[in-house]
Amino acid sequence: SLAETGLRLDASCHLAETIRVKKLILNSPFPSSPLKDQVQRIFIGNIFKRIYVNNPERGVAYVTGSDMIKTDINSGKFISKKQAENLQYLFLEKSWILLSCSGTVGNTVFTNEMFAGRIATHDLIRIIPKNQQTKAGFLYAYLSSKYGKALLTQSTYGGVVQHIEPEHIKNIPVPLFPYKEQETIDNLILQAGELRMKANSLLQAAHEQIEDNLNLKKYESRLAEPVSLKSIKNSHTIRFEGNFFLSIGYKIHQIITENFQYLPLAEATSEIFRPGIFKRVYVKKGVTFLGGNEITKANPSSEKQLSKTKTYGISELMLKKHWILVTCGGTIGNMAYVDDELAKCAASQHILRLVPSKVRSGYLYAFLSSAIGQNLISHYTYGSVIPQIEPHHIGLIPIPILGNEVENKIHQLVMKYVESIEIAKKNEATAIQLVEKSIEQWQS
Repeated sequence: SLAETGLRLDASCHLAETIRVKKLILNSPFPSSPLKDQVQRIFIGNIFKRIYVNNPERGVAYVTGSDMIKTDINSGKFISKKQAENLQYLFLEKSWILLSCSGTVGNTVFTNEMFAGRIATHDLIRIIPKNQQTKAGFLYAYLSSKYGKALLTQSTYGGVVQHIEPEHIKNIPVPLFPYKEQETIDNLILQAGELRMKANSLLQAAHEQIEDNLNLKKYESRLAEPVSLKSIKNSHTIRFEGNFFLSIGYKIHQIITENFQYLPLAEATSEIFRPGIFKRVYVKKGVTFLGGNEITKANPSSEKQLSKTKTYGISELMLKKHWILVTCGGTIGNMAYVDDELAKCAASQHILRLVPSKVRSGYLYAFLSSAIGQNLISHYTYGSVIPQIEPHHIGLIPIPILGNEVENKIHQLVMKYVESIEIAKKNEATAIQLVEKSIEQWQS
């Protein structure tokens, strides 16, 4: 055992559960093979100084470790194209497996076309499947299962920030499932990737509809003009911080209220709220409890399970279908549309709940998640160390009324987006469950 772990003496490398999983895989009814023999390459990038640019046309989209697991992988960051010429080893391709290897270790992602051609942080292990004895989608599902994750995280090191290296995972045993089983699992993973691509296109189309109908380019001179004392006196809220009035969001607010018919968000919804602080009672099996980071994941999940009976006010924490979620503490403005999967979960008090009423939920989600909406949301943040935003702040955001025909078209695009995302989540969850059930049958 010491030789297998590179003579590591720390207890985490020799935990009974990890040893049990490894023995279970090695004693499976199917042959097994080291991970290194089932892939073309396992590698990690070198540390580099990032040169960011604001203009997307002059840069290459950049993916961070936290972005890669989100439904929307667009970080809004772009590496200079000139610098990118020397960073070819950091470019991503389709059908790779990415593994987070610093900080939060063990998050896995199967790349689709959205990832292709982007530069990713050096803090990701890239696994390039051979797609021969093991299908790429099956390999991803296995590594994402609770058994694969236990083996991936066995050799983490570091006292404060956890790390893992390619050499730590190259000998992980991979069970060689029969071809038909692998094909079923692989197809589910590939379909999930295609559905996420489709969803991304649908939401992008909804955002373009909003941008085309508002056509803020007409008001470029307004966006660039200085703020006058008169405009501060006539402001829609009593704020005195310079950042509030110098933000793009403030100027967009003025343009919409002066040039379009609109409803304040407080009137477009029946309620905007967030639960109060509560004592969290965790159990092994209860209600999945999501934080601000989890709601934006392509597969929202958490190991935190709240007790249904001992958590006071748990009904207020539960999410409901068609609500819109907005993070309001720390990272501001991350959003999610509550589908059937999210409606099974409870969520943190650091997430605002928006209950649409007078404006269709899909249109409202598209507007608030667009670049225009995000600028309006961030416009209201306050706090010098940890940014915050409250319901009465975003209740002032003007929601432009674009007419039933336009709003219904945008709403339908978002509904198709939500449907595609939901099916993708179910497909991926089913694929991972098939792997876990098969392994559990060996135990019995």
